Amino acid sequence: MNFQIAVLLGQDGVTNGAIYALLALSILLVFTVTRILLIPQGEFVTFGALTMAAIQSGKPTALGWLLLALVLIDCALDLRQMWKTGKQAGVMNYGEIKWSAIKIGYTAILLVLLHSLTLADIPMLAQALLTLALVVPFGPILYRLFFQPIASAHSLVLLIVSIALHVAMVGIGLLLFGPEGARTAPFSDSGFRLGPVMLKSQTLWVILVSIALIVMLFIAFERTLYGKALRATAVNRMGARLMGISPVFAGKVTFAMATFIGALSGILIAPITTLYFDSGFIISLKGFVGAIIGGLASYPIAAIGAVAVGMVEAFSMFWASNYKEIIVFTLIIPFLLWRSLTSRHVEEEE
Repeated sequence: MNFQIAVLLGQDGVTNGAIYALLALSILLVFTVTRILLIPQGEFVTFGALTMAAIQSGKPTALGWLLLALVLIDCALDLRQMWKTGKQAGVMNYGEIKWSAIKIGYTAILLVLLHSLTLADIPMLAQALLTLALVVPFGPILYRLFFQPIASAHSLVLLIVSIALHVAMVGIGLLLFGPEGARTAPFSDSGFRLGPVMLKSQTLWVILVSIALIVMLFIAFERTLYGKALRATAVNRMGARLMGISPVFAGKVTFAMATFIGALSGILIAPITTLYFDSGFIISLKGFVGAIIGGLASYPIAAIGAVAVGMVEAFSMFWASNYKEIIVFTLIIPFLLWRSLTSRHVEEEE
């Protein structure tokens, strides 16, 4: 170990830690607002990366057809609920019909773009935006289909459904993208020299975008009305509901934000490492370690813990590469022990 190797390992650790911090924040956000541990968060990472790779190869991904099928089911359920509610009240709310038409039209436009454009020739920024436009809607739709009907269930039931959804999404990823791994083109091939060490431009992209996204999330939660509504829901769900904040709206928004963060993380790391259909679970699990360090309550501590996980992983690759995963996940044990000894048991809200 010398200074140059330490700097290179530190560079990898900060890069990975920035991604883990984003995932830790999204896991923490979803849990505090909805009580759901979002196990499929890693699948959003791989779906974003593999969809971007498919677009760059010029092959229209079948993910658009899956989105259309889920949107049709979502709209059918919403219209059925509207019909039952309107029939009981004697008044029909046709705003739901309009919103369903918008969702179907949005998906249809995406499918037309995927099959009419020469995907490999469009600018990389457009490829990334098209990937996000395709993957992000899965978040609120999955919440609507699988979690909204059981939103008031026990946390253990929500966890079981989350695990089942993760298993299903891994299988869907294999069906849509195949078993082969994929890597996308880097945003930039240039590098910057810092003393004896060459910093990759893609590393700087990951760090800068991660920092910008964290700052934007902080501003959104501190300065915007919707952000304050989500904070209120996270602090006291019942009180937020009494103040007129819809728990359904809060759930869909948090799932949309988590999906956006996951898909963006996949786009950022796809040029650095080869991702497979089942690579997301380990990545999100390391973000979960950061969230555990934050006690599933503190956003700053979770972000710091996630960066620490990235650094431990990077240096473990040098000292004990065969045991790096064990070392990383063993970090949970002392924090769980400390939390169990210092925290008082609080009954779950009904």
